[in-house]
Amino acid sequence: MCRWVAYAGPALHPSTLLLDTPHSLVAQSLHSPLGQETVNGDGFGMGWYLPGKAPGKAPALFRSVEPAWYDENLRELAHAVESPLFFAHVRAASGPPIQQTNCHPFRHQNWMFMHNGVLRQFGVMKRDILLEVEPALFTSIRGTTDSEALFCLALTMGLATDPIGAMARAISEVERIGAALSVPHPVQGTFAVTDGMTIWAFRYSSEHRSRTLFYSEDLGALRQTYPDIDRLRKYGDGARVIVSEPLSDLPGAYVEVPESTVAVLEEGRYRQEPFLRDAP
Repeated sequence: MCRWVAYAGPALHPSTLLLDTPHSLVAQSLHSPLGQETVNGDGFGMGWYLPGKAPGKAPALFRSVEPAWYDENLRELAHAVESPLFFAHVRAASGPPIQQTNCHPFRHQNWMFMHNGVLRQFGVMKRDILLEVEPALFTSIRGTTDSEALFCLALTMGLATDPIGAMARAISEVERIGAALSVPHPVQGTFAVTDGMTIWAFRYSSEHRSRTLFYSEDLGALRQTYPDIDRLRKYGDGARVIVSEPLSDLPGAYVEVPESTVAVLEEGRYRQEPFLRDAP
């Protein structure tokens, strides 16, 4: 479907994760061993918050329909920018057309959202889903993807004040609509949401066989385990990532997020909570 990276920590050049790691996001766009599709060449996007900005400021956004491995502007930007929190996403289109407005991440005020997966038979469910979106948000929808529709549905259901609850309500509503329209297992994926300070990453699917999701292990522990690996010194203390698949093959560097779980990254620390474990 897609691959994505979410980073939070000391300000970092995105190129460190997107280009320079052994299994970087750009490398995954060409070859993704854990992805549903091996190649993710249907566009790229990156959203980032500027260092020192007050909470509540909107992130900057760059999106392109070119494959990530081919986009020269991406390389220039990823080396020039420094950010304490950024999202990046490579797309494998599952139906909606390849156009800039369909590239992730999606933005609303200070919020960003990205998704790896699919709302199955979205064309069948689309009208009913969009009718649930608040009118003021409906007019801001610029693309045609299931992901943007789900983002706006979650915003309608209170994302700004209750991210975990809003995502649960939005996904449950899609499942209700899917059941009413005889769509089997309508929701599949991993979802990342941020307000610029905290990252919420959800691993959930209606059939409870979701796409992969991992978070990085504590950097201090990794440096003690691997004192001779120079690339670990590139990251400041407290640097953490959540990813669709690991950015390196270093044993112990990444921990898989369990099925039907939300991983919360806040102030350099993780916590996990069950998410829709009792859903049908």
